[in-house]
Amino acid sequence: MSKKKKKYYTVWKGHNTGVFDKWDDCKAQIKDFQGAQYKSFLTFEAAKKALKGNYKDYIGKYKSFKSELTEAQLKKIGKPNYNSISVDAASSGNPGVMEYRGVDTKTKKQLFIQGPFAQGTNNIGEFLALVHGLAFLKQHNSERIMYTDSRTAMSWVRKKICNSKLERNKKNKPVFDLVDRALEWLKTNDYSTTIVKWETKAWGEIPADFGRK
Repeated sequence: MSKKKKKYYTVWKGHNTGVFDKWDDCKAQIKDFQGAQYKSFLTFEAAKKALKGNYKDYIGKYKSFKSELTEAQLKKIGKPNYNSISVDAASSGNPGVMEYRGVDTKTKKQLFIQGPFAQGTNNIGEFLALVHGLAFLKQHNSERIMYTDSRTAMSWVRKKICNSKLERNKKNKPVFDLVDRALEWLKTNDYSTTIVKWETKAWGEIPADFGRK
């Protein structure tokens, strides 16, 4: 069994800021902290350097990607359609601190972001990101397609449901308020946007990825 790589966690905004060498220590700084900013790094030096910089300069940054698929498989899948937007969510724990965002697929320019929320799940975040993306594209009268790496979220949007097992409570009320708004939007709006599954094995992480893995 391969040994899990050591990670270091930079916290720009939290109960305490700094570099932490254990996830539990990092989690303690961001838990119940509205607007927490944090990210993992593979070396202490990189984490320390990031702490001196701006969170926005590091979000969504990840290593270069080389697909393990065959040439024939890659040819069959093809290239991404860059006339599109991409959405993704990040959740530290299930449930845990959650946020989501949408970006221009080609330039990775951030188009919208929500969170972090004190308690949510990745599936809920992916669902909210899709509905937010649909509303965004409709508002801008855009014919661009939208990418997501979540089949679950695609199914929920198609069925106009949020089939989460997370129980509502005071901590996650802001998230479920958004869920209720999203469901209402789906029920009262038509849209022509094509939602497409992002081919992670062929193209790497979706451009909206938060880069914390």
